[in-house]
Amino acid sequence: MIQQIDYFVIAPPLVLAVIAGLVLLLDAFLPARPRTKTTLGTVTLAGVLISLGFVIAQTVRGGGGQTFCVPPHLATDGALCSFVADGFTLVFAGLVLVAAVVVILMSMTELAGGGIPVGEWYFLLLCTLVGAVTLPASRDLIMLVVALELVSLPVFALTALKRYDGRSSEAAVKLFVVSVVSTAIMLFGVSLLYGIAGTVFLSRLAAVFSGQIPAPGTALPADQGMPAVVTVGVVLVVAGFAFKIAAVPFHSWAADVYQGAPLPVAALLSVISKATGFAGLILILVTALAGQAATWTPIIAIISALTMTVGNLLALRQRSAVRLLAWSSVAQSGYILAPLAVAAPGAIGASTAYLVIYAAMNLGAFTVVMLVSRTAPRNELDDYRGLVHRSRAAGIALAFCLVCLAGLPPGLAGLFAKVFVFREIIEGGTGWLALVMAVNTVIGLYYYAVWTARLFTPETGRAPALHRPSPAIWPAMGVAVVAAILFSIAPQLVLDMTALSTR
Repeated sequence: MIQQIDYFVIAPPLVLAVIAGLVLLLDAFLPARPRTKTTLGTVTLAGVLISLGFVIAQTVRGGGGQTFCVPPHLATDGALCSFVADGFTLVFAGLVLVAAVVVILMSMTELAGGGIPVGEWYFLLLCTLVGAVTLPASRDLIMLVVALELVSLPVFALTALKRYDGRSSEAAVKLFVVSVVSTAIMLFGVSLLYGIAGTVFLSRLAAVFSGQIPAPGTALPADQGMPAVVTVGVVLVVAGFAFKIAAVPFHSWAADVYQGAPLPVAALLSVISKATGFAGLILILVTALAGQAATWTPIIAIISALTMTVGNLLALRQRSAVRLLAWSSVAQSGYILAPLAVAAPGAIGASTAYLVIYAAMNLGAFTVVMLVSRTAPRNELDDYRGLVHRSRAAGIALAFCLVCLAGLPPGLAGLFAKVFVFREIIEGGTGWLALVMAVNTVIGLYYYAVWTARLFTPETGRAPALHRPSPAIWPAMGVAVVAAILFSIAPQLVLDMTALSTR
């Protein structure tokens, strides 16, 4: 029997892969002129928008379906598919592609200065997006690992494409070493889980580890529990994903890599890479290892508490805007992890809603940071003193994003996200984690407020005027800020997205 492929289901990553090949060909054959940069950027942006259109079409249809399935006569206990475009997939794919629009517009500004090969940049960026869109749809261990590495590997090269920049090369090496180690740890854990369950499909893993069916190759009946090696596998898989999302104690690479990488790559790491890491972690824990929740929920709770605490404390010491955003991103990972620690029915929705809101605010902040970096190479917090007076739009946009990240009015989206997470972990009976999160929210409030105050503080000296930015930076800022405002004035939209992600 020939396996049937539903091309509508795989259209979003397929379009991105085709456009990546097209960009590589255009870069090889088009003459090296300034217009070529614009052409390649426009083609890349068009490909992302077409892919986003397919995601929207699948959402309107109520789900994209599934493909790459085991033939029915071989799947004796239900459908086993490797690629599933359900609500969870569509929410994460939409988040990734909207964030990609902002990153591409930021890239146009970065590439306008020269010194970075444009064709290679957009090709690698599209390859990363192929993996980022595929990963939430992955329902077997092999596809999940391959998609995760497809997200990670091109980012090494993107980080190092800024030639003759020592910090960029150092960041690329650090990111490479960390990613290789995390992948090795995760693969070891995945191999243990596969060795016990005898399957790569997440649904069958869930059935085995919940005791519904016996583990093949073991002498234990289904009702006598799992071998102790399962615990080792769970711990190793969690550790591998903790590297990807910069969770404590696997967080030390974040600030150096963010600061050394080009700013569009730093934005990609803080939003797209983090979102795919959380998507994979949720799929493994909630879909495949739900029966082992007693093992991993205490681990996630401890990691969440440590991550938000260490991230906030390190952010307090920073004078560099990018490093502050890096440690703030680590702290935000702790908040996103918190609902997963209770393994409640609404945990996925709470984490997803917080991640969506965080992504909008962080992208808005990075676009303004990129604008300021064009006149202030050191990009320290003091360079933002009086920004509202020099560029009213940029200053107000950054202030709004920082207020949202802090969870203060008028940034109702950030406040709504934190309340939603608080409610979930309190109802789940993890009061101590809610207390830790409350304390960390106050700590985070301090450094966000200090940065925001600088924006409105009168300048003590003659601050350099902002250079006229590339035209692409304003649409990038607009997309991010409009998303932030939309979530602030329409919290019901976040609820609807949360409901979609839990269907």
